[in-house]
Amino acid sequence: MDNIGLDGAPAQGPYTSPTDIAMYLWSIVAATQMRIVTPPQGEQLAAKALNAIQDLQKWNGFLLSWYSTNSGKAINGPGQGPITSLNGQFISTVDNGWYASSLIVVRNAFPALYQQASKLFSAMNFGVFYDQGNESTNINAGQMYGGYYVGKGPAGFEYGNLNTDPRIAAYIGIGSHNLPGDVWWRTWRALPASFTWQTQVPQGPTVTYTDPYSHKQFSVAETHYTYQGISYVPSWGGSEFEALMAPLVVPEAAWGQTNFGLNDINYAEASIQYETKSLKYPVWGLSPASTPDKTGGYDAYGALPLGSAGPSNAYAQSAVTPYASFLALPFLPQQAFTNIQKLQSLYPIYGPYGFFDSVNPTTGTVGTRYLVLDQAMILAGIDDALNHGGLQRYYAVDPVAQAMKPYLNITKFSITPAPGLQLNNASSGGN
Repeated sequence: MDNIGLDGAPAQGPYTSPTDIAMYLWSIVAATQMRIVTPPQGEQLAAKALNAIQDLQKWNGFLLSWYSTNSGKAINGPGQGPITSLNGQFISTVDNGWYASSLIVVRNAFPALYQQASKLFSAMNFGVFYDQGNESTNINAGQMYGGYYVGKGPAGFEYGNLNTDPRIAAYIGIGSHNLPGDVWWRTWRALPASFTWQTQVPQGPTVTYTDPYSHKQFSVAETHYTYQGISYVPSWGGSEFEALMAPLVVPEAAWGQTNFGLNDINYAEASIQYETKSLKYPVWGLSPASTPDKTGGYDAYGALPLGSAGPSNAYAQSAVTPYASFLALPFLPQQAFTNIQKLQSLYPIYGPYGFFDSVNPTTGTVGTRYLVLDQAMILAGIDDALNHGGLQRYYAVDPVAQAMKPYLNITKFSITPAPGLQLNNASSGGN
């Protein structure tokens, strides 16, 4: 299920999404690594989940947006009825990216399930999300569309920012050779300087790269933002989720030491500085989460300077979510752990099943819900920190991951280490 609520919040959300399903599979593997369940128990749980996934209605192997957890039927949306036709159904690029990542993890964590998970994975071709426009005349050509409408065509927007959660789909698509490397080079670090509405004026050089497979050359604006002396490649909305969810499974710290491995640390540090110094919150962790009330609402939260969307598109800044600390735990372990302790001591945010989803750091009101997405990130973050690589161990050995490794090896962002911080690349998951 997508969520459950306590203490007056809606009791349950009996529906699920491709990302929810992916997070359940992630959680089974993380729980097995940490011996919360035994390896045979973990394999049994994963097998049961794969059998259920096998029976779900799909389009060309891709999962649809929503399913009822009561019936297993595809539905039009949370609380809505079953779909009557595949025509017009939205196939999400990023949601199916997370789903694909979980199949890769499962097939390597549980060898007995390799064939079944691989069959589900191979049924998907991420090339359907590729904008094949003329790269000489179309600024978005070579990027990924946000999704695909069955029977109609691609969504009317592309993912322009590389440092956002959809990069998981780029990792999967390029690694499986469904997408060309153009996606990596054509997706922006900071937005083009001509986008004058963005949060800052981007700085940095234009660099020429040669794609490791096509051998095409690309001129890439390796630009960045700066906050309080910390340089970083921004996300769209300034949330922890956009920047730090992918490295829970992709070994960015080990393979991308001159790009995301460094940026993940700088980004987390800049968000801490902004939220504790500028906003003067006693705790930090702005990221999409339940609203801090009993309504069952959900909102996008983020640190303004970390996002490129500009003030007119700024995410809200009124709720902190615990999972953000666990995303940062592998990169800034002491600061993250201190923040986790402060959340628990300052607010009534720890319930019977762990941390509730959000708190207003000023008023102390809590959103008393548990979201499978956010709980899974907490579990994966703990696994990564304690097991020095966590889920990355199973992802990194896969041919899909190995095929993407050259891009992380050769890319150099125009950023430098934040003052006083060092790159934490000790994770054995990506070796």
